[in-house]
Amino acid sequence: MDNAPRPLFSEGPPPSSTLADVEAFLLDLLRRMPPESPRTGPGRPRILPALALWAGLLVCVLRGFSSQLALWRLLHDRQLWYFPRFSVSDQAVYKRLAQASPAPLEALFHQVSSLLAARHPDGTGPPLAPFAAAVVAVDETTLDKVARHLPQLRGLPTRDARLLPGKAGGVFDLRTQQWRTVQFIPDAHQNEKVLARELVASLPAESLVVADLGYFGFPWFDWLTDHHYWWVSRLRAKTSYTVIHTYYHQGALFDGLVWLGAYRADRAAHAVRLVCFPQGATVRRYLTNVLDPQQFPLAAIARVYARRWDIEMAILLVKRHLGLHLLWSAKPAVIHLQLWAVLIIAQVLQALRLEIAAQAECDPFEVSLALLVEYAPRYAAQGCDPVQAFVESGRALGFIRPSRRIMIRAPVIPPEHLIPVPPGFSLTRTPRYAGKSR
Repeated sequence: MDNAPRPLFSEGPPPSSTLADVEAFLLDLLRRMPPESPRTGPGRPRILPALALWAGLLVCVLRGFSSQLALWRLLHDRQLWYFPRFSVSDQAVYKRLAQASPAPLEALFHQVSSLLAARHPDGTGPPLAPFAAAVVAVDETTLDKVARHLPQLRGLPTRDARLLPGKAGGVFDLRTQQWRTVQFIPDAHQNEKVLARELVASLPAESLVVADLGYFGFPWFDWLTDHHYWWVSRLRAKTSYTVIHTYYHQGALFDGLVWLGAYRADRAAHAVRLVCFPQGATVRRYLTNVLDPQQFPLAAIARVYARRWDIEMAILLVKRHLGLHLLWSAKPAVIHLQLWAVLIIAQVLQALRLEIAAQAECDPFEVSLALLVEYAPRYAAQGCDPVQAFVESGRALGFIRPSRRIMIRAPVIPPEHLIPVPPGFSLTRTPRYAGKSR
C-alpha cells in the first residue's frame, strides 16, 4: 500500500475529491503533528499509538459511525490505512479516549481550517460586504443530553440540568463557510454575552460581526465599535432610541442615525444607524455601526443579516448530520474529542460543497449538505468521485436543487436621495449601562 497519501487540497490543479482522498488529506496532516510523548513509569508500553487513535476517530465521523465501540472495531478488526490491526480490548480504547487531551485535535482543526479557507478565500457568488475584512456570525449551541451510564448520573431524572454536558460557542465565516473559532463551554446555562468578546477578539480589525438578539446589548455594541469591528443586529422590541439624523424617510422606509437608549439610566456611547423597511405585513428593523449608507446600503444590510442563518445550518450539520447529537460518552474528555473530530470533518465537507458549487456553477446553498453527508460515502465505496457525481448528476437526482431559504428583498434608496450628515455632528456621548457589566 502507498504510504504517501496525496493531499486533497493543495496548490496547482484541483485534485480528485473521493473520500479516500479526504482521508489521505487528513492523514497527511496527522503525520505532521508533534510526536506523542513516550510513556514513563510502570506498565506495559502502549500498543495503540496516538496517530492511529486520532485517525480512527476522524474516520469514524467521516464514515458515519456513532460510538466508541465502532472506533474499537475499526482499529481491532479492520486495517485502517497503513496501520496494522491492533490487539487491544474495547475497554483499552475507552480508557485512552477518557485520558486523552483534546489539544492535538484542536490544533489539527486550526491547521485544517487554515488550509481550507485558503482554497476559497472569498467563497463563491457575489461579494458579501466587500468593505469588511471578514464577515462572520456568532452563536452558541447547547449539546444534547448524555446517557445516564456513569454511576453519578444514573439516579438523575430525565430533565435534570446535570445531564447537559455544556455547549459550544463559535464564530462562523459567512464568506468561506468555515468555522473560525470554537470554544467548549462547560456551563450549559451560561449567558451568550459572557464569551462573546473572547470569541471575536481574534478577528482582524474591521471585520463585520452578525449576531442574533441573544447578544443584543448596549455594552456589547459599544465594545465592538471601540475595538474597530463592524456589526449588524436586529432591533430588539421595546428598545428606546432617539433619532438624531435622517438620511431618508418615506412611510415605513427609514434610514438614519439614532442614539440607543432614550433614558438616562441606560444609553449607548456611540450613535448607530437604524434602517427600517416593510416586507409584506412586517416591518424589518436593523441596527449597524456602519454609519455611511453608501458604504453599506440598506439592501446590503438586509442581505448580510439574512446570512446569519448560515451558522444555524452549520450547527445543524455538526449536531444532526455528523452525529454530535449522539454523544459517545458522558465523560467530558471524550465529549471534547468527539466535538473536535466532528468539527474537522464539517470543515472538509463545507469545503467540498464550495468545490461542487464552483464546478456546477451554482449557489453553494443549492447543494444539499445532508445529501452530501449521506451519499458521498456511497459513491466513494463504489470507486466514484462524489464531487464529480454531484456535479454531473446532482440536478437530476436532487442533490443540487433550488434553495428554499427565505429571500429578504429590501428596497434600494438612490444615493442622490440621501441627506448627508451636517459637518461637526457629534456621534459619541457618555454611556450608562444601568448596572450591567456586559
